[in-house]
Amino acid sequence: MAENKNDLMEKIVSLCKRRGFVYPSSEIYGGFAGVYDFGPMGVELENNLKAHWWKWMVHKRQDIVGLDSGIFMNPQIWEASGHTKGFSDPMAECKECHTRIRADKALDEIGVVADEKMSEEEINKLFDDNKKKIKCSNCGKQNFTKVRKFNLLVKSNLGDFTDSYSTPAYLRGETCQGIYVNFKNVLDSQHMKLPFGIAQIGKAFRNEISPRQFLFRLREFEQMEMQYFTRPEDDMDEYEKLKDYRWKAILSLGIKEENIRWKKHENLVFYAKEAYDIEYNFPWGFDEMEGVHARGNYDLTQHSAGSGKELVYQDGETNDRFVPHIIESSGGVSRLFLAVLCDAYNEDEMDGEKRVYLKLKPSIAPVKVAVFPLLKNKPELVKKAKEIFDILNNEIQPIIFDDNGNIGKRYRRQDEIGTPFCVTVDFETIEKPVSTRGDESTRGGDASVTVRDRDTGKQERMSVSDLVAYIKSKI
Repeated sequence: MAENKNDLMEKIVSLCKRRGFVYPSSEIYGGFAGVYDFGPMGVELENNLKAHWWKWMVHKRQDIVGLDSGIFMNPQIWEASGHTKGFSDPMAECKECHTRIRADKALDEIGVVADEKMSEEEINKLFDDNKKKIKCSNCGKQNFTKVRKFNLLVKSNLGDFTDSYSTPAYLRGETCQGIYVNFKNVLDSQHMKLPFGIAQIGKAFRNEISPRQFLFRLREFEQMEMQYFTRPEDDMDEYEKLKDYRWKAILSLGIKEENIRWKKHENLVFYAKEAYDIEYNFPWGFDEMEGVHARGNYDLTQHSAGSGKELVYQDGETNDRFVPHIIESSGGVSRLFLAVLCDAYNEDEMDGEKRVYLKLKPSIAPVKVAVFPLLKNKPELVKKAKEIFDILNNEIQPIIFDDNGNIGKRYRRQDEIGTPFCVTVDFETIEKPVSTRGDESTRGGDASVTVRDRDTGKQERMSVSDLVAYIKSKI
């Protein structure tokens, strides 16, 4: 990681733009706060992180199935869940420049804790008592309005072409509600037995007051959520198992264990039995990356009351009927993305020059292999390099072909995007025919290439017939 954490975020943001990981949304129109676009490298890393989560949460588990619910849902869902009334943040506005701030975060920055369960009156008193210590982040003045609750649901006029919007639709504020309302569908169609889970990756939207810290707090983002349904008496045992499972899954991404920790929620919502966050040590300090929560039976009970439909589980052996309890794992793709980049960012010196490289685990690197001809202006090298590229591309994806600039600059570009291996085709390569058989009949007569390791910069000579097996063993 960079030696000075104070400027690490600036370096990460610069690298993301420069190397095609993340762009500001609508940049040519001046941008759009709280929204970012993932570029060619970013979308590959993003997809790899989602595939890793899906593998751990669905494919490795016989007790968890997947779902992809709609972004738009019946507005009554958000009333039953409590989002239309209780899904809010405390907001104050600067009277001088009209910049909006989150009062609880402003208080937190000066060491004053604002409980999320506080009423408007309580947080206003706390804000007033500390107003002399709080400055507007934009103009520096200290002239604020009263704090008021600001609902985070994003309204839409979907299907309503009048000006009244008497019954607004909403862009979903979280993905888990789609899981709860499909509980009975999944239970009946898949013949699931308790305990079982339903997992989903999808977009969510929040009308954030002050999006900040790059990808950490956004207005449009993707969630990875799994809701696990249990017998009431078993929920806390399953909760501890899920905590342990998610910790191991995050470490399997290559994130350093010293950079993550558990943090217990001290102020629980009324229906929760327990809640912990996995925090990552971001450049500004430890902050939430993923949550694991024991939610009791609140969610199914609310939707049963709101819809008039029974959302119960009937034991086939005992005929017991009850509302299952829920434990959940919930994390944001963009927060995990940012944590992985921060954890992988490294600076060193190689061949007398400063080098920036992403020490990503090969399995999640956006590009697995880069193939180079030593010289762009030698047709025989380019032809052979493309031949070897085609061989590798049939077995390993994604890989790229690069002949732009000198070989040193090409290595540096690949280091910055985290490509674990670079394969260079040189004049020695073209002296012998290419074989992919990898058996004794081809040894000694096969073309060879140079394979460079990203982390060490070391190069070794290898026959093309051994290349695919070697790289596959590493990723």
